[in-house]
Amino acid sequence: MGTVYTEITLKNAGDIVRAQYGHITEKEIRETTVRALVDTGAGTLVINEPVREKLGLAIKGLRGAELADGTKQVCRLTEPVEIHWKDRHTACLALVVPGAGDVLLGAIPLEDMDLIVDPRRRELIGAHGDEVLCLVK
Repeated sequence: MGTVYTEITLKNAGDIVRAQYGHITEKEIRETTVRALVDTGAGTLVINEPVREKLGLAIKGLRGAELADGTKQVCRLTEPVEIHWKDRHTACLALVVPGAGDVLLGAIPLEDMDLIVDPRRRELIGAHGDEVLCLVK
């Protein structure tokens, strides 16, 4: 299939709530736009320390993770991050992997935004076209 990258904007979800209540302005919401590796083998959003610092994300706990090379590592887990891709968005906790180079956009946020990888064009597309569908069972 090859490597697929996409541009996403990450926002501090706590800042968004504070802005909604008038405690900070919209301009004060900490955000960054990054080139992310789409990694369907990763469970969630994976960021590095510089991205965590730029977003001002607090650490909420620790979680064990198995990296792509098979090594196991304890990583820090952040407060919620909003992920924006084109006209879609979701929120999730981010895993901070020490020394990580790329931001990884994993399976859970991809599923929540109803996105899949088109292997032929090597890009993200809506699983159901332009309409976002939530699966309810």
